[in-house]
Amino acid sequence: MTNKAIASQFQYLASLMELHGENKFKIRSYSSAYINIRKQPEPLLEKSQAELEAISGIGKSTAGKIRELADTGTMSAVANLEEKTPEGVREMLQIKGFGAKKVGVIWRELEVETIGELLYACNENRLVELKGFGQKTQADLKQKLEYFEKSRDKFRYGDLEVEAMIVLDKLKAQLPDAQIELTGEMRRRCNIINRIEILVGSDEKISQVFDNEQFVKTGEKDNVYHVRTANDLPIKIYHCKKAEFGSKQFRFSASEAFLKAFLELKKGVDFKDISEERMVFEKAELPYIEPELREQDWGLELAQKNALPTLLEPTDIRGIVHNHSTYSDGINTLREMAEETRRLGYEYLVMSDHSKAAFYANGLKEDRLMQQWAEIDELNKEMAPFRIFKSIESDIINDGSLDYSEEILAQFDLVIASVHTNLRMDEEKATQRLLTAIENPYTTILGHPTGRLLLSRTGYPLDHKRIIDACAANGVSIELNANPYRLDIDWTWIPYAREKGVLISVNPDAHSVAGIQDVRFGVLSARKGGLTKEGCLNTKTLAEFEAFIKK
Repeated sequence: MTNKAIASQFQYLASLMELHGENKFKIRSYSSAYINIRKQPEPLLEKSQAELEAISGIGKSTAGKIRELADTGTMSAVANLEEKTPEGVREMLQIKGFGAKKVGVIWRELEVETIGELLYACNENRLVELKGFGQKTQADLKQKLEYFEKSRDKFRYGDLEVEAMIVLDKLKAQLPDAQIELTGEMRRRCNIINRIEILVGSDEKISQVFDNEQFVKTGEKDNVYHVRTANDLPIKIYHCKKAEFGSKQFRFSASEAFLKAFLELKKGVDFKDISEERMVFEKAELPYIEPELREQDWGLELAQKNALPTLLEPTDIRGIVHNHSTYSDGINTLREMAEETRRLGYEYLVMSDHSKAAFYANGLKEDRLMQQWAEIDELNKEMAPFRIFKSIESDIINDGSLDYSEEILAQFDLVIASVHTNLRMDEEKATQRLLTAIENPYTTILGHPTGRLLLSRTGYPLDHKRIIDACAANGVSIELNANPYRLDIDWTWIPYAREKGVLISVNPDAHSVAGIQDVRFGVLSARKGGLTKEGCLNTKTLAEFEAFIKK
């Protein structure tokens, strides 16, 4: 262990101690040790306790801990504090410029325990109310968090989509005669992506694309290139001849499970050297299966029955459901959210700010609800025929009840019921909590059912079938939260929901005007579950939507 590595351990110890509010003098001592140890020219692990104590700036306690590192490879003081600190909080301490004091405030006051949860809190504008934080600090932290997340080589689809389009454009500029398309997980619109994958069909060599700083080749084998972009994103580039582009695109676009089922079904059929992907399906005597449905073998089963659904398109969405404004934790005003929704061509906006129990998100108490409703009434007069609906994202309290009295709940046009607190539940507790909320006569939509945050929080366990069955019995729709950090309900449960007649509402959970357009990510995820226009709540026209929520 180098002196630099030893010093880092003392810096980490000081941070953990500060996080837990321990003795300030000891914290200062270990912070100083970090600086002093880095300056030492000779390896400290080779020195005895007495030799260490003789060094200026290294006292008895520090010397003892250095010897402990030499003998055991760890420090018991660090291990003891780590036991009391969630792994995600410890990760936060690694973010440059984000000190232990600020981490402690966020952990204690927002109950945020992972990087992903913290990034989501930044996106929801929750940090600005905390002591020592403001818009500038929040924006700076968000940038740091995004960089930290990108370094892990696992990505949410929404994190990579723009980057993938930029890479495609650069490759097309350098290889103008080649056929170039996304493939793999990106083409199937998987929620989580390991890398950008691209198929290049060209009868010429393509090595010239690696002769610049845009793409750094890290490996090559059998016409497959492993590449990092200038900002260190991983890319896998497959190179094939144009005459076999269709065969290769089909192969690389399919999941392993789907490809295995397809080849077993069409055993003995040669699918090599096919130039267009659609010709693969023609040769298999099957209708074309959209890439999103090539994840599991049920898409193949539907194709055999000629029962493939016409998948939902972003243009099918008629209204934007589940939105936040400056009344709670949104960045834009109610008027700004409405004007942007109308400008984008939608017919209606469902305004669902946080309920009063969500104090961390500036939830609306009754007097502020009345104020918002009055503003909605005025805007509806001004903006007709565009319509703003009075809604709320009502916290599902620990016992499953909804926030507010029945008298207040009855005055909303519709209610989205969501869990935001006390997330550490076993399956029975979580399922019962949601069942109670679903059975509440004022619940219209069940919001982000599992509370998950992709790559950050798995969400509480649920008996999905009991939840979906209850929604069917009570006429409650289920949200597919389109925020790319959530995409919850998971697309794998959409087929069962549709089998039971439950409508899926694809909602952006927008906390800004820019967030409205996240609805597209929800549509892309919904397509993987075979969702159609008819199975989606907010593809209804304004008149149809009004009639539905009045039932």
